[in-house]
Amino acid sequence: MPSKYPVLTPKEIISVLQKLDFAFVSQKGSHMKFSNGNNVVIIPNHNEIAKGTLKGILNQANVSIDEFLKMLKG
Repeated sequence: MPSKYPVLTPKEIISVLQKLDFAFVSQKGSHMKFSNGNNVVIIPNHNEIAKGTLKGILNQANVSIDEFLKMLKG
């Protein structure tokens, strides 16, 4: 069974998070911190974000994979 979680770039993930009212807070090394006031999300600034890492990011953001994929396409 294929995974619902795609391998994406940080830029693609950040664009969706910004649509969900997350804003850049700070950066330490290659890790960027975003917050929407309630949740804090750490995004590694690497070439690609692995499926498991994306799953963790969405858990931190309290966003379902289905909602995320809709916003990614739209």
